[in-house]
Amino acid sequence: MRQIRTDLAMESAGAAGGGSLPGVSVSEWEAGGVTMTEVKITTEEGASLLGKPTGLYLTMESRGVRRRDLEARKSVSALLGEELARLLPEENGGPVLVVGLGNRTVTPDSLGPLTVDRTLVTRHLFDAQPDLAARGMTPVCAVAPGVLGVTGVETSEMVRAVAEAVKPRAVIAVDSLAARAVSRVASTVQLTDTGVRPGSGVGNHRMALTGETLGAPVLAVGVPTVIYAATIARDAFGMLSGGEDTPEREQALDEMAKELLSGALGEMIVTPREVDDLVADAAAMLAGGINRALHPGLSEQDILTMMS
Repeated sequence: MRQIRTDLAMESAGAAGGGSLPGVSVSEWEAGGVTMTEVKITTEEGASLLGKPTGLYLTMESRGVRRRDLEARKSVSALLGEELARLLPEENGGPVLVVGLGNRTVTPDSLGPLTVDRTLVTRHLFDAQPDLAARGMTPVCAVAPGVLGVTGVETSEMVRAVAEAVKPRAVIAVDSLAARAVSRVASTVQLTDTGVRPGSGVGNHRMALTGETLGAPVLAVGVPTVIYAATIARDAFGMLSGGEDTPEREQALDEMAKELLSGALGEMIVTPREVDDLVADAAAMLAGGINRALHPGLSEQDILTMMS
């Protein structure tokens, strides 16, 4: 199988053979100008082949997002809201906890904290105004726990402590991802019901945030903001060498990639030069979808008014 380093299940499935793999199904369709790809991993064999836990992975892709097209971002945000609402467990009295993973001071890794900044939190209002539920609102709390190197506390420890205190019915975790294809950086959203492992996008694996560790279903939302330099080098080598995609050619490219990955280049990550604007746009897009899913009775203007 072709050597790749990616957080996107659709890329892992494509490299491994797509829906022909045992325990893996892949489907694709268009919705509102957005390409939707659903990957379902149903067996441990499929999970082993893709290197990802069993579960559902839904990808929303629009090149217009990378071009900073407002309508494209609105379309993706609306679809994300619909899919989140579908996956959230039924109301049982508990709040929804939104967790913004990442380092606020490192731009490509700041997606989670910036998304939390734009999320409408309401848990503190429900005690005084219980009628808010009738207005289509959900009790929501949010936290941006930072990273171990800044706080000295494992992200999973901090999130678990918050979850034990607020007893959420569900957790929505937002994190920056790594992509395989340059075209998907800052233009793709992945939603999964498998939880998240903070730092996995840059090879810094921490304790997972899952239903087992937090005691509530964990939906993970992310946007690729980086790509490995070795991946770009492999693609460049492949384009320069030309020829058909034969097993021998793929093996040669994999050997080249393996050699690159064994050195310093393999750990180098690359991000677009306009990453500041792209991450800010992505945070607004994700927060819009989260707010839409959690507060279906409010308009976009209502949310902006309540947050001002």
